[in-house]
Amino acid sequence: MIMWKPTTIFNEQYIHIGDDVLIGPGVALSAGMVPGQECLMNPVVSIGDRCLIGRGSGIVGHFSISIGNDVWTGHHVYITDQNHGYEDVSLPISKQSQPERAVVIGDGSWLGHGSVVLPGVTIGRHVVIGANSVVTKDIPDFSVAVGVPAKVVRQFDETRQEWIQI
Repeated sequence: MIMWKPTTIFNEQYIHIGDDVLIGPGVALSAGMVPGQECLMNPVVSIGDRCLIGRGSGIVGHFSISIGNDVWTGHHVYITDQNHGYEDVSLPISKQSQPERAVVIGDGSWLGHGSVVLPGVTIGRHVVIGANSVVTKDIPDFSVAVGVPAKVVRQFDETRQEWIQI
């Protein structure tokens, strides 16, 4: 179910949404830069089963964003697989490269209110990302990560069956 009223939804043919998904109001969900764009991958954005995308969030895919099953986000979460280059200071940002790197969010993870997931990141299974965190690098399974940039502060040790403070 996509709650009314979404901010943006375009290039739906490149967006795959699983069963029993709830997408909150005011969400921007797009594949590519402009409506009607032919994308190289299909799907560009994939959202698994039983996910909840909080209101005011943005999922903006250009190459590949894969969200696993049972992933929940708070409000105003932003996930993207593309950024703006800034190698040549003589050129405006709009004329620079826009590198794309796949994003993967593992099953059962939770992204807190206002968190941002940047290109090239893999978030493992059953991970908690704290509110207002910015994820710039991979986060392993069964972890809690917080901050700007997000850092792992707790991790579940499967061998000892206990949480470890990092």
